[in-house]
Amino acid sequence: MIDITIDNFQNELILASQQQPVLLDIWAPWCGPCKQLGPLLERLEADYAGRFILAKLNSDEQPEIAGQLSQMFGVRSIPFCVLFVGGQPVDGFVGALPDAQVRAFLDKHVPSEAAVEAQAETEEAEMLAEEGDAEAALAKLEEAVATDPTNETARFDYIKLLIELDQLAPARLAFEPFASTVLINQRVAALGLWLDAAEAVRTAPSIDALDSAIATNKRDFDARFQRAQRLFIDQNPTAAMEELLEILMRDKAWADGRARKLYVAILELMSKPAPKAAQAEQKGTLELTGKAAVASGDPVIDQYRRKLSMALF
Repeated sequence: MIDITIDNFQNELILASQQQPVLLDIWAPWCGPCKQLGPLLERLEADYAGRFILAKLNSDEQPEIAGQLSQMFGVRSIPFCVLFVGGQPVDGFVGALPDAQVRAFLDKHVPSEAAVEAQAETEEAEMLAEEGDAEAALAKLEEAVATDPTNETARFDYIKLLIELDQLAPARLAFEPFASTVLINQRVAALGLWLDAAEAVRTAPSIDALDSAIATNKRDFDARFQRAQRLFIDQNPTAAMEELLEILMRDKAWADGRARKLYVAILELMSKPAPKAAQAEQKGTLELTGKAAVASGDPVIDQYRRKLSMALF
């Protein structure tokens, strides 16, 4: 448990909530219900074993922060609890709620024990992969997916590594739970197209045969597309996109947009995932953290986005 002041607000609440949820308890010494709720929240922080941080703010001593949050949520009484996730306030409740109701509130936003364990295994797998131990990383990711099948990051990284290791059958099996989300999740859709390309390359003509077909007929889009898939799987994404541009500049709608879809998928997989702070659900409009810094774009990705725009428009 930590006490929030105007001096530590940024570090202990905003930045801390980008790593794990922080529940801010706004209270006052004269408030009877606050004295009932406070000990309950402290017990729950211990019960949840680090899955959220409890922070307390004395509204008499920190009226500016308490006032902003109260105005934001339209609340005029205390105790008032606000949950911060990803650097932003996402939900809250008013009054000295009983244990079961507070747990129900927390469980909507706080990761489960299985999710925390899976996340730890995923992070360990990332370190193993960086060290070059792909098999150990794969084992860790497999454990993470088994521990928490709903952990999208673990499942994505598991499938990605399976594709890189050319283990396509288990990759396809692991992708099946993702299949229903491809229309609403661009990154998952890109992963699916990567898997499709890896499977297609196994039976595709050699690169020399494809080059010969293209030399004979510049509009042999099937050969160009297969060549782009092979370049993509061979970890040459820019060359793959150049091949796809050759199709798009000649026929934007070829094969129901297959060239455009694969091009966009390559860009998506080259891009870093959105940070947690940007993904967090936000309720309300108050900017408690000031203006967020805008990360500079990758010049290669930016270049190929412009090329796609020029080809399409």
